[in-house]
Amino acid sequence: VQLQASGGGLVQAGGSLTLSCAASGRTFSGYIMGWFRQAPGKEREFVAAITWSIGNRYYADSMKGRFTISRDNAKNTVYLEMNNLKPEDTAVYYCKADIASSWYEFRRIHPSRDYWGKGTLVTVSS
Repeated sequence: VQLQASGGGLVQAGGSLTLSCAASGRTFSGYIMGWFRQAPGKEREFVAAITWSIGNRYYADSMKGRFTISRDNAKNTVYLEMNNLKPEDTAVYYCKADIASSWYEFRRIHPSRDYWGKGTLVTVSS
């Protein structure tokens, strides 16, 4: 299984970026896909998630209203549209795939079964 994240870059505060995560290597029916981020010196934190089959969405409270997660099953790709970006959004963004059965479970890290992409850096300048 491979998850290839892309779309990061440098953007000014208030700007927008859309990240992509191309998934391959298996079928993801029954999986939850999503995004985490890790800022320098901080722990990895949950951003947003989506069920692969139905498309139900779930967001961290601080991302609601600014970030939108979506997926294109035909392209095996998950997207994260980020609007009104703030300097505190600066981080490496990672996509994750997990057979989790709940949002709570997805937010946790399971080294033995999670699939992770390598991350894409988002830098928001003030």
